[in-house]
Amino acid sequence: MSLLKTILTRLEEIEKQLQDKEGVNVKSSPQEVKEKVTVDERGVLSQAQQEAKAIILEARDEAFKLKKNAEEEASRIRQEVIVVEQRLVAKEESIDQKVGEFAKKEKLLLLQEGEITKRMADIDKLRADLIAKLEKAANLTRDDAKNLILAAVEDRLKEDIARRIREAESQAKLESENKAREILVDAMRHAATDYVAEYTVSTIKIPDEDFKGRIIGKEGRNVRAFEMATGVDVDLDEEGVIRLSSFDPVRREVARVTLEKLIKDGRIQPVRIEELVKQTEKEIEKIMFVEGEKLCHQVGVYNMPADKIALLGRFKYRFSYGQNMIAHTLEETKLGIALAHELGADVNVVRLGCLLHDIGKVITDKEGSHVQLAVELLRKNGMPQAVIDCVASHHEDIPFPSIEAVLVYIADAVSGSRPGARYEDIEEYVKRLKTLEETAKSFPGIEKVYALQAGRELRVIVDPGKLDDAEVTVTSKKIAEEIEKKFPTYPGQIKITVIRELRVTETVH
Repeated sequence: MSLLKTILTRLEEIEKQLQDKEGVNVKSSPQEVKEKVTVDERGVLSQAQQEAKAIILEARDEAFKLKKNAEEEASRIRQEVIVVEQRLVAKEESIDQKVGEFAKKEKLLLLQEGEITKRMADIDKLRADLIAKLEKAANLTRDDAKNLILAAVEDRLKEDIARRIREAESQAKLESENKAREILVDAMRHAATDYVAEYTVSTIKIPDEDFKGRIIGKEGRNVRAFEMATGVDVDLDEEGVIRLSSFDPVRREVARVTLEKLIKDGRIQPVRIEELVKQTEKEIEKIMFVEGEKLCHQVGVYNMPADKIALLGRFKYRFSYGQNMIAHTLEETKLGIALAHELGADVNVVRLGCLLHDIGKVITDKEGSHVQLAVELLRKNGMPQAVIDCVASHHEDIPFPSIEAVLVYIADAVSGSRPGARYEDIEEYVKRLKTLEETAKSFPGIEKVYALQAGRELRVIVDPGKLDDAEVTVTSKKIAEEIEKKFPTYPGQIKITVIRELRVTETVH
């Protein structure tokens, strides 16, 4: 296009030049031009005509080339369009074919689904019929058959169960025994207290037997007044001593101090007895408050409310299985604090949990277990929930909510179960040991059972013909679980040793 414009522009310039020279018109015929121009001008005209012809030829060539290129480009585009159309047609045919195949498959799947549903219904019906026939033929219910199968599986797996139990026990002992021993020994070393366990018997020595007569009084009025004022029983049968007995240790202590004052004063009469009893009760209250405050300070608690201090002071005259509760609480709290430091637990929570765990035992004006009474008291006085949880779970009445609660439980168990810490009534002691032995004897294959070391060890002898080695391991676990059910708050630990010994004896005649 630019070349054509150039040609046209050049022609116009030549034509204008000719017109400027004597009015020559290039469009005029050759004859007319000859008449108007001179000889010199003819040469210029001839040269212009040649140039015009050359430009025209060049323009024609360029136009031809452009036309040829345009035709080739159009042909190429037509060819590409044809190819694209062919591809689109092929794809449409393929899509139509696939849609048809999908429709066939969908129809087939619907038919198969219906067939499967029908077969499942038939299988369920057949299964129910077979179960009914089996129950009728075997004279067993479904649950009975299930129990038989489970029993058979248990028999087959006994060996594997016993092996796994032994492996787990060995691994646990290997990893934890040394570390646990170190922590407990160090904690108990820090918790050691310099005291001797006290017992609940109160005795008073008298100078001579004449004092017994004066204590009894005319027709026994003095001793009756003394028993009524103090609430204790007076035993004068033993020579040289007077024994005082009462389930309430505070009453017994008031009676003991009052009687010592009466013996020292010498004026033994009902009025004087009542006067000294009231005076002694006030003194004992002061003593208990001082002891409670001393206990709090010894374990590092300095902001305890006065009413709690008064209750803790009653521990001085309170005994649990013969173990003085101030001594037990002091020992347990020191032990718990040491364990908390070792394990990185909240020391203050453990400290308060150990100090207050048995406070319910000195609440006598309400009914309920000492755990319930303690939790109610602490909740009423706004104690932290973490401390209340420790008290609530120290006898495993609820699951342990925190590591601090576990440490309070451990400290209480260690303090209460150590040798010499506690003693029990002989009847309860014998009853407990018999229950332990009878529990172990209730399992099949057991020949003899002996409770040793005050019930801390249970030695079980089995019949080797009825139980093999694997069954012995499983049976020991079952015995332990049954004892845990019957003695949920048993003090200390019980070691169960199951012995299986095969003896063969032959006699030669």
